[in-house]
Amino acid sequence: MKLDVLLESVDIIESENKKDIDIAGIAYNSNDVTPGDVFVCIKGFVTDGHDYIGGAVKNGAAAIIVEDLQDGWDIPQIRVKNSRLALAAMSDTFYGHPSQSMKTVGITATNGKTTTSFMTDAILEKHGWKTGLIGTVVVKMGDYAEPATLTTPESLDLHHYFAQMRERDISHVTMEVSSSALDLHRIGNVDFDIVTLNNISREHIDLHGSFEEYFNTKASLVRNAGPDKCAVLNLDCPYSSSLVNETKAQVLTFSVEKEDGHLCCKNLDLSTGRAKFTVEVRKPFEVNGVKVEPQEFDIELATPGYHSVYNSMVAITVGLVSGVPVNTIQTSLRQFGGVERRFEIIFEDDFKIIDDHFANNGNIDVTLSTMQKMEFKNLKLVYAIRGNRGPTVNRENAKAIAEWAPKLGIGEVVATLSRSHVTTKDKVTDEEIEVFREEMDEAGVKVHLYEELDDAISHALSEVEADDIVLLAGSQGMDFGANIALNQMKEARPEIDEEKLFKPLENRVAGILG
Repeated sequence: MKLDVLLESVDIIESENKKDIDIAGIAYNSNDVTPGDVFVCIKGFVTDGHDYIGGAVKNGAAAIIVEDLQDGWDIPQIRVKNSRLALAAMSDTFYGHPSQSMKTVGITATNGKTTTSFMTDAILEKHGWKTGLIGTVVVKMGDYAEPATLTTPESLDLHHYFAQMRERDISHVTMEVSSSALDLHRIGNVDFDIVTLNNISREHIDLHGSFEEYFNTKASLVRNAGPDKCAVLNLDCPYSSSLVNETKAQVLTFSVEKEDGHLCCKNLDLSTGRAKFTVEVRKPFEVNGVKVEPQEFDIELATPGYHSVYNSMVAITVGLVSGVPVNTIQTSLRQFGGVERRFEIIFEDDFKIIDDHFANNGNIDVTLSTMQKMEFKNLKLVYAIRGNRGPTVNRENAKAIAEWAPKLGIGEVVATLSRSHVTTKDKVTDEEIEVFREEMDEAGVKVHLYEELDDAISHALSEVEADDIVLLAGSQGMDFGANIALNQMKEARPEIDEEKLFKPLENRVAGILG
């Protein structure tokens, strides 16, 4: 591809040594540069791509995209205001605008992005379409899947995924969209057909500077949707519902707690932990030629939790908008077994072990509100303190646990820093430990703090009794929890059938020990 063609959608401020040369590819990591590539200098939180121009040129870079012109290079330099925006635009152009070749659903929320994405994909795939999925756990293209490294990939990698999906004749793609991806323009130039914002709580507030900035970042997915697009919004969330009149997209709304919106949830039964309810389509709607008339139909979810009801309402709406028959939606959700680490029951015998990612106070609230509706004797909470998320998130997480403690009979918490099971970016700081202890002390909750995850889980399992629940709670620090717990169960109860015991780990991506 010629450099001038590649730059057609890029806002160029100035250039040096510019000529219309042939370009072989694009790279944003100097180590990935091959002869003939354009190297895009990205300014990150830790490193600055401008510092790696020498390595890129040594590897054969034919041109460089910069935010600041650099001395000493005789290859074309193109200066732009924002190199991340330029990377997204160039990547989309280089791969021939692949996301325009398929129906793409963009899902953002503080809680439930992953489960909602998997539910949506299950419905679309059950209808017979060849589907793609991009998210926290996995990148899936039809029958092929690989573990994901970021909630939303960098824009170059993302458009490459779309190009690969186009080659595989993928017709529908469901994608998790994180706040960092929106903030860092990783989804730049992706052609979303349906967007949704389900809920907002104070996750990543330290990263974004304020809750208002975090909300505005999330909301941009909906606000920037065009008039030929569809936006699905949750009327029970004041932040989601506030966007009803702030987008040019056709808006569809739903509610679980009140009979309002285009769709509402009625006759909700959560007595077993797994929801049964009736969906009422209250208002007729038509999206891109697909007509949906007022009607009622029953839903049974295989995935436990009150939050699963909200996630399913998004997936149901997307299914209806996409023309999927109601009976296909019903069957898909009845058969959908859930996503790893999202209120996942990994052991269910004389007592239960539940694995949940417990990412933030909103997620903690919906998880523990579901626990309140379940029947059990004692709740043993093993909590991996969330590392490198700042004191604000960790204090709010601790407050959420403290507020639920008396309602669930939690007098003590087994906490862990998971030192051997997290990377440097997820290490728990002394300040994060301190704010957790402060909130637990104020609530009168005793803390058993362990450096290592294995020891914390061993503590809880050594005390468990019949009809108890052990809740393995935490994000990256608890990724290995299920594997560790089940291996400890194997040692404690050698008579248990191993195939049955380890079945929940069969398709795991996170936390699999070698």
